[in-house]
Amino acid sequence: MQLCYIKYVPLDPEARRWLVELVLLDTTQDPTLDWTRYPYGPQANTPGWVEESFTNFEKGINWRSYVVCDVAYNNVNNWLWTPFVERGNANRIYIEIKFTIRDCSLFPGNALSCKETFSLLYYEFDAATREPPPWEPESYKLIGRIAAGEGRFNTNSEVIINTEIKSIPVTKKGVYFAFRDQGREVTFIEPATGTCVENADKGDTPTYLCKGDGKWYLPTGGCKCKAGYEADVEKQTCNVCLPGKYKHLVGDEHCQPCPDHSKAPDYGFSECRCNTGYYRASKDPKNMPCTQPPSAPQNLTVNFVDQSTVILSWSPPSFQGGRADTLYTVDCDSCGPGVSNIPNTDLFNDTKVTITGLNPVTTYRFKVFAENGITERAGESEYVDITVTTEASVPSSVTNVRVTDIKSTEVSLAWDSPLINEATDTESDMVEIYEARCFARHDDSNATNTLTKEQQTTFTGLRQRTEYGFQVRAKTTHAYVGDDDNMQMRIIAVFSVGGVMILVIIIVIFVIYFRRWRSQGWVATLRLAEAD
Repeated sequence: MQLCYIKYVPLDPEARRWLVELVLLDTTQDPTLDWTRYPYGPQANTPGWVEESFTNFEKGINWRSYVVCDVAYNNVNNWLWTPFVERGNANRIYIEIKFTIRDCSLFPGNALSCKETFSLLYYEFDAATREPPPWEPESYKLIGRIAAGEGRFNTNSEVIINTEIKSIPVTKKGVYFAFRDQGREVTFIEPATGTCVENADKGDTPTYLCKGDGKWYLPTGGCKCKAGYEADVEKQTCNVCLPGKYKHLVGDEHCQPCPDHSKAPDYGFSECRCNTGYYRASKDPKNMPCTQPPSAPQNLTVNFVDQSTVILSWSPPSFQGGRADTLYTVDCDSCGPGVSNIPNTDLFNDTKVTITGLNPVTTYRFKVFAENGITERAGESEYVDITVTTEASVPSSVTNVRVTDIKSTEVSLAWDSPLINEATDTESDMVEIYEARCFARHDDSNATNTLTKEQQTTFTGLRQRTEYGFQVRAKTTHAYVGDDDNMQMRIIAVFSVGGVMILVIIIVIFVIYFRRWRSQGWVATLRLAEAD
């Protein structure tokens, strides 16, 4: 505690009415004070009051003052007396005190006694003597216990000067004023472990210091109201949350209204319950509204399909359930273990998937599900489905179609089987049968077809001097093979035939032209002619 400045202003009521002020003592004008102190001298057990200068040049302050700070001692009882102040004609004396108070929290653990107040007392006397003022404390009347009304100071703040004005009635010749610093009056400053009020939990153990003014200071630890209870700081209680409100965490927060689609039907709820049909995920914050699963994806479309691959795409659900974490999963009820998806994960946020490893000419049903963070709690998810049939596996066309024998009315053909891709070969890709076709070059309306499992065949009953075309194609279990990019090669040959003697004139003119016939194979066109 630091006493900085003392000023006495005694005012006679009658004089005050005439705006007359008589200053009896002004310490700001004294170069030294030299007041009476107790204890003092070599026999003193505490330093007691010490006179020193108090300066603040920015504010124009250069005062003599008294300071006391005996926080490291027990049984403190420090007195400071003013000189005898004669009242003159005054019936009442006003005393103005300017002082600073140091915060006791600046001495944690080191202070045996600390008080943020001091006592102001007075003693009326009919005669001034050269002896010290009377020592009996019982003879002094208490004007008041002075505390820092404007504030205390510490190392982190500017020194705060407090001002206190008191007055006393006077009837005798003069008066002594006394300042008493008693440190702690009841017990020493010491730590004490606190206990939490009802419905409160402790974090770190609350440890308090009892200060000299009888108040408690909390340097560490403390108590917080439990979930479902809010703090009433003024009453120092933890009050239960009312119906319709909740408080999720231990702390000083207030109870909050339930978020949308939830309710707290009773007192003390730490989390509002979701309404029927609404849910909250385990990772959702408790102040988040309850939500629903999304509706099914929209506009499921096949973007691509071949013998082993299907690409699907879709649009997001029209209803997201009040959330922003919609993901998708694809289910195939007849896919084997070799089927895989891209993206290769159970749940993904893309609206497109590529499915590979499918069998050719196989019908699949694909379901695309929409899910979000609470779908698992809801127990079901909406989906859209589509049925897709993969295309046939396509080996290469038959190759090396050739004429092996020619007679006057018949032609024999042979060919090589299609080349099978061993990497994708399945039993269903194997050739089941061949189809060969013979037609007059300028009249293909009367074509002759023949089926054979062999890689050769003979057409009979042909007309002489007629050009014929031949086509050969292979058929697998799924379909005929060949496409427009593998058009037929037509071989035109002119032959002369006489009697039973066949003269084969090897005038083979290779002419390539293109003709379309259902699915394609190799074509040989020959001209049968009589011999001269």
